[in-house]
Amino acid sequence: MAASGELSPSKILDTTNAQESTIEPPLTTPQDTQINEPNDNVAPTEKRKRDDPDGNTNTDDNRSLHPLWKTSLCSYFRKHATCSHGDTCRYAHSEEELRPRPDSTWDPTSERGKKALKSVTGEKIAVKDGVMMTELIDGDGGDEGFASNQALIKCLVHLPMKWSSENLRNFLTEQGIPFKHAKTKKGMAIGFVTFEDEEQLKSSCKDLEGKQIGNKTIEVADVNPRSFEKKSNSSVPSKGALDDEPNDDSLVIDGSESKKRSSREVVTPLAHLSYADQLEQKKYSLMQILKKLPRNARKACPNGVPVPEWILKSREIGGLPCNLEGIIESPIVNGYRNKCEFSIGYSMEGKATVGFSLGNFREGVTAVEEPVNCPNISTIACKYAAIFQEFLQHTELPVWNRFKNCGFWRQLTVREGRSNGNTIDAETFDGIAEVMLIVQVSTASFDNVQVAAEFKRLAQAFVTGATSHCPTLPLTALIVQDHQGISNVAPSDAPLHSLPIAAGDPERDESISAADVRIHDYISNLRFSISPTSFFQVNTLAAEKLYSLAGDWACLGPDTLLFDICCGTGAIGLTLAHRVGMVIGIEMNGAAVSDAHKNAENNGIKNCRFICSKAEQVMGSLLKEYLNVPKEQVDDPNTCGTVNDIPEDSACPEPENGNQASHSENNNSEVENEVPKESTSENGKTSTQQFKNVVAIVDPPRAGLHPTVIKALRTHTRLRRLVYISCNPESLVANAIELCTPSPTEIERGNKDNRGWRRMSSAGLARHRAKSMPISEAFKPIKAMAVDLFPHTPHCELVMLLER
Repeated sequence: MAASGELSPSKILDTTNAQESTIEPPLTTPQDTQINEPNDNVAPTEKRKRDDPDGNTNTDDNRSLHPLWKTSLCSYFRKHATCSHGDTCRYAHSEEELRPRPDSTWDPTSERGKKALKSVTGEKIAVKDGVMMTELIDGDGGDEGFASNQALIKCLVHLPMKWSSENLRNFLTEQGIPFKHAKTKKGMAIGFVTFEDEEQLKSSCKDLEGKQIGNKTIEVADVNPRSFEKKSNSSVPSKGALDDEPNDDSLVIDGSESKKRSSREVVTPLAHLSYADQLEQKKYSLMQILKKLPRNARKACPNGVPVPEWILKSREIGGLPCNLEGIIESPIVNGYRNKCEFSIGYSMEGKATVGFSLGNFREGVTAVEEPVNCPNISTIACKYAAIFQEFLQHTELPVWNRFKNCGFWRQLTVREGRSNGNTIDAETFDGIAEVMLIVQVSTASFDNVQVAAEFKRLAQAFVTGATSHCPTLPLTALIVQDHQGISNVAPSDAPLHSLPIAAGDPERDESISAADVRIHDYISNLRFSISPTSFFQVNTLAAEKLYSLAGDWACLGPDTLLFDICCGTGAIGLTLAHRVGMVIGIEMNGAAVSDAHKNAENNGIKNCRFICSKAEQVMGSLLKEYLNVPKEQVDDPNTCGTVNDIPEDSACPEPENGNQASHSENNNSEVENEVPKESTSENGKTSTQQFKNVVAIVDPPRAGLHPTVIKALRTHTRLRRLVYISCNPESLVANAIELCTPSPTEIERGNKDNRGWRRMSSAGLARHRAKSMPISEAFKPIKAMAVDLFPHTPHCELVMLLER
């Protein structure tokens, strides 16, 4: 395998010239047709031709066509009946110009696409067709007659999320809609209405269809009863059923369309495309998101302040804030995930299933399907999911009911650790050295003796399943997480219990604490300990390329102080520690920080300090602690320098291995993986150790950085370079608006024009925050590059370099 820091030209898709890109917008599915309705009032006209200097007319026939050339209608043309791009426009301007896509489908907004969709769905095109429910929804609210006649029940889709049953009943009364019963479900955008008779149902549905609530239009969906009959193999155990209610009251909304969905389509929506086309689609999506940065930064520029040069130059590169230099491919495309979280619920047939939800619970989707043909899921994870699913068919404890927030079995997480330097063989499991299983349950209101017996049976089931498989499945630890919340996302302090397993090392201590259970993985030849709840990149080999890219762009050297913000188990800081003078990692998950300390110790790295806290609470004080230079040291030749010593071009130092090693060794005197924070000068005065080059690498969760962290990063003048790694480009753009928008000459007081912030987009809210940013020098985007850590899905990691 090539060195992690090398970027092979064949592995990068060049996107430097954004204007010449022939990228096709993301392919939409038939279900998207209703959302992307074309403007039927726009008459198609012939696209304007442009003559070249030789007098020849440029046509589609005399240029090299991209495989996705003109497979979508031009959205600008549909809205304005004209297109200013002329012959450079890559999209079709009429049905005649439209071409079929590589998979022989048509743009769903086109007439051909709508006709093809009607032939498949029988004229029934609606988002509500995708709503599926397989849980009990009635009998718990006192409405005894709610399910008396399910033929007279209708489902209302797109109701306000916060509506209660009383809100729905008041709305129906105000609209003059007669009904018998009406109720909603908390946290869902749907409601159920029961009518007295068929005549009342027809008249009411006619009046309800198309009613507006705010900016949403109500849709009326059919509710089809689905009977979960008990099979001979006990697919749905009757013993221990919730509240002893029969399963034949379960409902499926428009289940005929729902049956066509699969876990493969939900989990890996791009799996039907070739990997090259997946990267093309991701590149286009990233470009559209990045274009929001200069547009919103321009709007956020205060009056009287010149527009930054990078915003003015964005027009020269297709509206991008900086060059998007390409996408680095994942070394492994299939079975790359080392962590898989499987939901536990009922399938469309009513069978207790371990797999993936087929949609969003807030829209009423609770059906779970097995992880069949999901190319990103490892074979080992699928095997353990099947073992657990077989166990659920015979357990006496119920599966978690998301509607009633009660039950026992909730989720299965499979974490894998590979051995150093080995590639993974999906058939023989070579390369996978350790596996940790985490079963999430809710033990409230269940007998402790019964729970203990079930745990013993569970451990035996996993051990038997692992050893009976050929080849034997690796099994290192079995953890139980007790979580009482509504969502399966458990807090970091949720109780953990380690279950003894008979397989493995006979000397293993069966009473070992779950907090001490670890598996291990390798990045850049460093061994990392992974606890049950700590964060670790799911694609290890691609993460090596990601961290190497971040280190190269950070311009590291022996005089560099590196802040690793949201560091997790310390992977970024530890892999780059040999290239810097000191690493300070900040992470709020205590287990992850503990792992980071152990990882540093196990790998012999001592120039790192890890702090367990929220970044917004300690970032400001840490910057002051390590970067403020006393006045008496400004002209002292023994110091590493001040902000005035940093060159304007911020050129990257070219470190030498010898210099890095010697510098690191000089700082390896303090225990607990920390560099000494104090040094003594010749005059005997003690001062905080200083560094000439200060760099921050941030890898926040999907929500992005906290506003306080953004404020600390921007207002500290010594921090000149920032590398932002994001798994959610939308949050990166929002944070970059605050970091890169110029400061006003005077800070605006008050809270002007900030009403309704809950309805703002992330970019709009960032513009308002930028107005109150303290006066400071703004960053500017230099370059960006994507790393594909998630093949077969629309997601990828985006790296952006910001400097000032």
